[in-house]
Amino acid sequence: MGLFDKFKSAVSSAVGKTGGEQEMTFTFTALPESLAEMQAMPEASLDSPFKTAALTLCALCAYAADRNIGGEMLDWLRGPKGALTTAEKQFLNDRFTDGKHYVPFSYFNGAKPDNDYTPSEPFTVRVFTNSYSFQEENGAHYATLYLTSGGADSPRSIKLRKKESTGQWFLWEQYVMVGIRQPKSADPWA
Repeated sequence: MGLFDKFKSAVSSAVGKTGGEQEMTFTFTALPESLAEMQAMPEASLDSPFKTAALTLCALCAYAADRNIGGEMLDWLRGPKGALTTAEKQFLNDRFTDGKHYVPFSYFNGAKPDNDYTPSEPFTVRVFTNSYSFQEENGAHYATLYLTSGGADSPRSIKLRKKESTGQWFLWEQYVMVGIRQPKSADPWA
């Protein structure tokens, strides 16, 4: 097995849905544990907003384990926007307090409160659009894509911006690190 074979991923093709909606499913045999590992993944081409959204989730999982490594990944995914600001880092740090490292994992298949948000392996995430996902503002192209958490009743979003000269999509904003139902092991009433 080659050095990065464990990071190979399988991506299903975009599936057309009614109303022009699309979805892509990403399957990872392992999650990246460094920026170099992330950059070696096929999705690192960032040539679709779906790929960047899936890698954003991977980066947030890495952030849960190591803020420096996850921060490097997020900074890279932000591209021309630049590194996370102090306020953005504090926001993320606040989200991971009190043992809430499970939140980004809750978006992978199989993760739910009853199993303390332990995803099925391989790690599979579905990223999808709605009819308002792709917007243009002042000549800039944005995409708002959605993911479903096993601990929330409604999808959460990741907003991306296209760099016109390269066709790559970069992380603009993420709204996945918000409250979800607590895992069963943390529920005093369970």
